[in-house]
Amino acid sequence: MQKNEDELDDSVVAEEHAGDEIKKLKEKLKIALEERQEYLTGWQRAKADLINARKRDEEDRKSFSKFANEQLIEELLPVLESFQMAMANKEAWEKADKNWRTGVEYIYSQLNKVLSEHGIIELNPINEKFDHAKHEATGYEQVTDKSLEHSIIKVIQKGYSLNGKVLKVPKVVVGEYKA
Repeated sequence: MQKNEDELDDSVVAEEHAGDEIKKLKEKLKIALEERQEYLTGWQRAKADLINARKRDEEDRKSFSKFANEQLIEELLPVLESFQMAMANKEAWEKADKNWRTGVEYIYSQLNKVLSEHGIIELNPINEKFDHAKHEATGYEQVTDKSLEHSIIKVIQKGYSLNGKVLKVPKVVVGEYKA
């Protein structure tokens, strides 16, 4: 019987050892699963960061292309205004040769077309309410209609915006009501 008892003791010891081994393996598995989840979470966060960075880069690229020509356009605006001033002087304009006027008007329309294709919008705020952030008041003029109080009644010089960004504010005369 001694042999059976020894065998039992050995099998109990083996079972206890196997149980310890299983506990160790379960603990290792638990640690490995936690690490896997940590790595997965980190990888997902890094992937999301990369996607967001790509989106920001794309937005920056679009914004850059919208405003890349801003300096050139700002330099062309005085040319456009010179055309407008020349054509606004009706007396001198009518004295010029008709063919020459037609040519100048054609060049002016070409310049206008190119600028508008690149996002230039003329700001002509006549009858709008005056806003210090969007307009430059060059003077005030008395008005008899109360509804014209603080409204723009004349545009001295038009303004321009490029894709929503104001490049040049319009210079205006504002109505002032006095009873």
